[in-house]
Amino acid sequence: MKLKFCGAAREVTGSKILITTGHGKRLLLDCGMFQGKGLETDAMNRDLGFDPSMVDHIILTHAHIDHSGLIPYVYKLGFRGSIICSNATRDLCSIMLADTAFIQEHDTKTFNKRRAKKGLPLVTPIFTQEDAKECMALFIGIPENMKFRIDDNLKVKFTSTGHMLGSGVANLFITENGKTTRLAYTGDIGRPSSRILEPPKPFPQADILITESTYGDRLHKDLISADDELLKTVTDTCVDKGGKLIIPSFSVGRTQEIVYSLNNFFNQGKLPRVEIFVDSPLAVNATTIFRMHPECFNREILKIMENDSDPFGFNSLTYITRQEDSKKLNDYKKPCIIISASGMMEAGRIKHHLANNITDPKNTILVVGYCSPVTLGARIARGDKEVSIFGTVYPVNAEVRIIDSFSGHGDYNEMIEFLGCQDKKQIQKTFLVHGEYETQVKYSSRLQEAGFSNIQIPSPKQEFIV
Repeated sequence: MKLKFCGAAREVTGSKILITTGHGKRLLLDCGMFQGKGLETDAMNRDLGFDPSMVDHIILTHAHIDHSGLIPYVYKLGFRGSIICSNATRDLCSIMLADTAFIQEHDTKTFNKRRAKKGLPLVTPIFTQEDAKECMALFIGIPENMKFRIDDNLKVKFTSTGHMLGSGVANLFITENGKTTRLAYTGDIGRPSSRILEPPKPFPQADILITESTYGDRLHKDLISADDELLKTVTDTCVDKGGKLIIPSFSVGRTQEIVYSLNNFFNQGKLPRVEIFVDSPLAVNATTIFRMHPECFNREILKIMENDSDPFGFNSLTYITRQEDSKKLNDYKKPCIIISASGMMEAGRIKHHLANNITDPKNTILVVGYCSPVTLGARIARGDKEVSIFGTVYPVNAEVRIIDSFSGHGDYNEMIEFLGCQDKKQIQKTFLVHGEYETQVKYSSRLQEAGFSNIQIPSPKQEFIV
């Protein structure tokens, strides 16, 4: 069996691992987009490192775009195999891939206007909304913990990682020449305590382990501290300073967690009287899908739902989908909270809200998740005094605060604890993916201290025989 690491190798996005079995089957673990590298990203996404028409199946751990976002592209290039994932992942992909395609088409139109003025040849989007719609026919959703037979030599079972709605370890059972190899690909690992999702579950013993390493060099604060910080930030900004609290947030997962925390503050009578706007059409649709999958929820939220049927909605909360309603927030003069995508501040409506609010010291920008080092979000989070938004340079006069405990990724202690369900002596080789190289080196040392051995940090496009 051969492994080829086509993405998320020594970096955080673009997850793609090609497996070629002894029987000639080609499986792709995840099919994610590279994100956050400006113009370089487009070229990286078009250079797959394999022929999509030769891939038999995609095994998808979860719906985040850095894991699923190139599925319409490989479909466009001839992939016609099955895409196997959890039911919730399938439902989320139906809206997230379409949204990504819309962004591709919109950004390409804007880019081509500039190219046309310079007499340069026009470019095409990586894929279209039609590609995103048609590829959904290839999805097969399966329940958690069900061992799904793909063929006589290949089975897969998903076990929850608690990272996002529907996320799971892809546990593969690959038979070659009468011998079955157990390969586990964790995808992204969640935290043992989540506001909404069930905690990560132990997964079957692996012979080959492929695991993420995003936060392999840091520790998170606990959720109670994060909620306390969130409430304090709301009060300091909207009550004491009379300003706007701008929260850049991923539409799926992070937004629902923040809304859920605000909902609890509202129920407890702690939330100041300010209007809250979730300005993201994708977040609105994703929240609807969250409501459809309570089987993914933890006991705490299910208990709350006995008395509060909708933990993602309350009187002072408004979901915004129409662009004209989003633009009206520019003229909204009262203190308020605006939650908008994207989390890394590289695209979407959040860039407009930043442009309109970043220069006012009364306002606060609250960073609640990971931002890749080259993104606008990273520049704001690290304290740059000026940033460029839509080609205009703005002074960063607004206060910037960071609460990374809202992250859906476990820290290094939480990830090692999750991997503790494995008998380390049975693991023949461990591969680290989905992390910056310096972080991976540190995490590798901690894994070795915990008893793991034969740890590899693949470089881009590197191949291994296992």
